[in-house]
Amino acid sequence: MAKDRDEELNKEKPGGEEFSLEEILAEFGSGSTRRARDREDTVPFPIVPKSRPAQSAPAKGGGRVVAFPSSKGGEGGKTAPVERQAPPQRPAEPKPEAKAEPPRAESKVVDFPGEEAPATDNPIAERLNRLVRKADDYAAHMFEEEGKEHDEQVRRAEAYIPGTDEEEEASRPRRERRPRRQPPPAPDLPAGDLARRYSKGLKSLSVRGTLVLLLFLPALYLSVELLPYPAPLTDQLRLWLLAAAQGLAMLLGLDALIGGLARLFRLECGMDTLLVFAAAATLADALTMPMLDSREGEMPYCAAIILGIALLLKGTARKRRGQRLACRTAASASHPYLVTLDEGKWNGRDTYAKWSGDPIGFGRQMQATDGAQRIFQRVVPLLLLASLLLSIVASIGRGAPERLLWCLSAMLTASASLSGALCFSLPWLDLCRRLSQSGAAIAGWDGVTATGGSGILLADTDFFPPGCVALNGIKVFGDFPVDKVVANTASLIKESGCGLDKIFHDLLRSQGCVYRRMSHFCCYEGGLSAVIRDQQVLVGSAAFMHLMEIPLPPGLNVKNAVFCAIDGELAGIFALNYTLHGTLEPSLNSLIRNRITPVMATRDFNLIPAMLRQRFKLPVDKMEFPAAERRIELSDQDQEHSDILTAVLCREGVAPYSEAVVGAARLRRAVRVSAVLASLGAVAGLLLAFYLTSVGAYASISAGNLLVFLVMWLVPTPLISGMVNKY
Repeated sequence: MAKDRDEELNKEKPGGEEFSLEEILAEFGSGSTRRARDREDTVPFPIVPKSRPAQSAPAKGGGRVVAFPSSKGGEGGKTAPVERQAPPQRPAEPKPEAKAEPPRAESKVVDFPGEEAPATDNPIAERLNRLVRKADDYAAHMFEEEGKEHDEQVRRAEAYIPGTDEEEEASRPRRERRPRRQPPPAPDLPAGDLARRYSKGLKSLSVRGTLVLLLFLPALYLSVELLPYPAPLTDQLRLWLLAAAQGLAMLLGLDALIGGLARLFRLECGMDTLLVFAAAATLADALTMPMLDSREGEMPYCAAIILGIALLLKGTARKRRGQRLACRTAASASHPYLVTLDEGKWNGRDTYAKWSGDPIGFGRQMQATDGAQRIFQRVVPLLLLASLLLSIVASIGRGAPERLLWCLSAMLTASASLSGALCFSLPWLDLCRRLSQSGAAIAGWDGVTATGGSGILLADTDFFPPGCVALNGIKVFGDFPVDKVVANTASLIKESGCGLDKIFHDLLRSQGCVYRRMSHFCCYEGGLSAVIRDQQVLVGSAAFMHLMEIPLPPGLNVKNAVFCAIDGELAGIFALNYTLHGTLEPSLNSLIRNRITPVMATRDFNLIPAMLRQRFKLPVDKMEFPAAERRIELSDQDQEHSDILTAVLCREGVAPYSEAVVGAARLRRAVRVSAVLASLGAVAGLLLAFYLTSVGAYASISAGNLLVFLVMWLVPTPLISGMVNKY
């Protein structure tokens, strides 16, 4: 019955037109067919290809850097840069032919059973269909790049272009550094004037330190009963002699003690400030001991105070001697090199850079407080306050107010570390002596704190200083004049700013030539290009000439040379001889051992990792080689640098550069470790003295025992300081 009903509804209509199943589906079928018909009535939006980004501005003095040229030149001998081929665009799908729309049978056509619902009614099915289409599209274009590695240009580029390292700034988050302490507002005196200031009174300071140290020997004899005393030398006489010896030592070191007391008014307490209070308490205890408390014949701590004053004078003298030596070294060159630690310079990491300029700020940084004093400024006020409070607790709190001076003297002396003036001065003078022989000077403690970088930029003259590259010979080809070949080559070398400029400048003068004007100057990996008098001039290595399809003489066996080609024809060869300086390899190994990565910011197209590895066996696998454009940016003399100087260099080469960087980093670690150990010893001495004085253990905290305790905490400082120069 239902079948008869369907036949009746689908009978032939008036007008002789019959509807087929395909026509019904085209009219009322799936949403995909309906959308296909809708697309026929729409005008597609034109696809505008993305424009290539504008090329970055060239670095000053280095010319414009473009991609490496292809093997085929363009019009007029100009070369086009090699570019990666973009993947072919997906061909547009042909539009389906439009069909005539049949008359609609209103309300007499039902949906075909089993037909899928439109996509808008089934979002899950629509997403699955979209994924299937994406997979089909990916499969259709998956093998489009197959075989591109066998392309002639790709193989030539891989053979002649040296591999470069790329920065990982986006993938590696940069660690935030704590802001550095600003230098004190000291006058920025010239290095020569500052050296003369440090020389005044230096000899007297050393002599007085030696006299106080000699005075310590009789004080030690009177304090410790190592040898029998003569009968006339009673305990009362020993006491007065010790007080007199300490008073004489305080007079000899009066300037150093006054300097420590002056720190208190500037709120910059140091170990010398603590020594001043300990000396005053000990001298008062020695003068009042017969009247207040005899302490079972024990002597006051005058010997420890005298030794502390002697070491204070010696440490101050060594610090000033090192400052004078550093200032003399910095003032020895009229145009020195400056070393700074620039933040985020390479690969998002702090990197050392060497550049020419005036040492502005060197005198201000040299007068700044050293690293040990900056640590003591936080510890000493707490020690002073704790010594005063604990002395009151151990004496008055125990019902023995007559012991107040003794408790105060014991706690202040135990907390006054003997190594306070030696933590910085011992390694500082030794390092300044070594760096002075290399022609380098560290710019005070602010220069020491400006360390911690993980990279160091090395230019052409760092690898091969002047005199290490020599010209072996010249050969001119064809009908080109010698003066033309020399002038064109020297002009491009000078414009590039590489380390070969001096060699070709001397050659230019010897040939009686002059530099020539040029246009369209470009730098490539391995060579240079410019237009001189409507002729294209190419200057570069042998690999660069091969890549530019410049025919070279058969059997040519020149390892390091500068080739010149004019209008696609070889014009001349300049053979070079690179001689490795004896300090280069040890300097690179020292940098690598101390976790400082050398970054090759070179402009000489012959200085590539392959050349350094094959000929000189240098550890290039531990070095980084940026691209040509990035190398020019990193070696630009007009780039911005940090305001805090790390060191001042007076000689060429990598030896003074690396020694200053490594030495400053080792000095920073040594001073901080020594100062922390001295502070821990002071805290331990204060707690131990509080316990022994509170129980009245006179024999346990005698002058000899306390002196042994202080000397034991003094031993680590010279041991740590001696490791600074071991690199």
